[in-house]
Amino acid sequence: MVLPISAAVLMLIIVGILVKRSGLKLWHAFACTLLGFYLASSSIAPSIKTVTTSVAGMLTGIKL
Repeated sequence: MVLPISAAVLMLIIVGILVKRSGLKLWHAFACTLLGFYLASSSIAPSIKTVTTSVAGMLTGIKL
């Protein structure tokens, strides 16, 4: 069974784990969130989307 998970939800889970287990401070997570918003509105946003889509496609093609 394949369960599609959005990248945003996956990143939220990863950040939550890092805050809880690895000592990531909440203001670090907030700074990373702001960086994400600034990157999304920058001119390199389409390139970032292309790369992440390609990597996701490669990962889904791996047979275990």
